[in-house]
Amino acid sequence: MQPLRGIGLKVCSVMVFMVMSTLIKLVSEEIPPGQTVFFRSAFALPVIVPWLVATGELRAGIVTANPLGHFWRGLAGTGAMACTFAGLGLLPLPEVTAISYAAPLLTVILAAMFLGEQVRLFRIMAVCLGLVGVLIVLSPRLTALRSDEMAASEALGAMVVLTGALFAALAQVFVRKLVFEERTTAIVFWFSVNSALLSLISLPWGWVWPAPGTAALLVLIGLAGGVGQVFLTSSYRYADASVVAPFEYSSMILALVVGYFVFGEVPTLVVLSGAAMVVAAGILIMWRERQLGLERARQRQSMTPQG
Repeated sequence: MQPLRGIGLKVCSVMVFMVMSTLIKLVSEEIPPGQTVFFRSAFALPVIVPWLVATGELRAGIVTANPLGHFWRGLAGTGAMACTFAGLGLLPLPEVTAISYAAPLLTVILAAMFLGEQVRLFRIMAVCLGLVGVLIVLSPRLTALRSDEMAASEALGAMVVLTGALFAALAQVFVRKLVFEERTTAIVFWFSVNSALLSLISLPWGWVWPAPGTAALLVLIGLAGGVGQVFLTSSYRYADASVVAPFEYSSMILALVVGYFVFGEVPTLVVLSGAAMVVAAGILIMWRERQLGLERARQRQSMTPQG
């Protein structure tokens, strides 16, 4: 294990994905979400496939024993991307980032419901803390005190991004099932393929012929998505998930910086306080899962016959 290298790759992935989100927000007024999902997925493959070749895992990345499992994971992940991309056109970048943090909290709930994972009091309390934080972030957008068109658009954006977080959590549940029989490289490859194909369903609903500059941005979105995915996947080769995962929350700092300097977005104290609660809850859940993993490892070691 090389934890510093793993952390570095994770932070790089967060930075690249933030660049991708910035580009998506820039084209959101002109390009519908479904079309953006297609470019994000299709143009990630020219990055992912050479990476698989370079690591000698091209065959492992293509061969699958569970195509249906990849389809369901792709369907949930495509829904998550479509909702999040739509939300980027309706809400400030820091708010979209904060609401998206609900995904790991919802994953805990869905894993307990569908995978039978045991959730004890500590994680239940952490999830509740995080969901309260999400509600705080959402509250200014769902107020009944405003009835103008902008308020309606913002309320729609908040609910769309929250729906995206739910889809992302569902996708993680499918991934947790897939990892028992599929290699990570196969999960990465087939997600891009399936999401590119599934996004074509939105073709009759408003795809446009982009201007050359916009088309270039769309291609960059896909390439950035592929590079970010490669960095993210590689980070887990050098460090445990419990070590690198908390650095996902560095995206909030980047979102605040980009939102302010690129889009002129100034987050309110309500949004910042709610986001802080969600981040704290996510870190607590990761810490607890790490402790449980260490405990299970000690139990297995104690049961091993000593020679």
